[in-house]
Amino acid sequence: MAIQPELKAQCAMCSANAEMGVKNGNTQTKGLNSGVLYLLAIPFLLAGGVGVVWYTSYRKKNIPKVA
Repeated sequence: MAIQPELKAQCAMCSANAEMGVKNGNTQTKGLNSGVLYLLAIPFLLAGGVGVVWYTSYRKKNIPKVA
């Protein structure tokens, strides 16, 4: 799993913009990458927030018994 073959999983429009942006040196490629990272970050932040709330509310408290 460490070595992955190159994948072409973009739509035709995104792929064309990315290729032309690299060739022409314009900044559309940076915007495209930033947009992808933004869209990817939101689900991870939501899942992380749910995980933190679940962990803090359902973990067992260690209360020592007094003999």
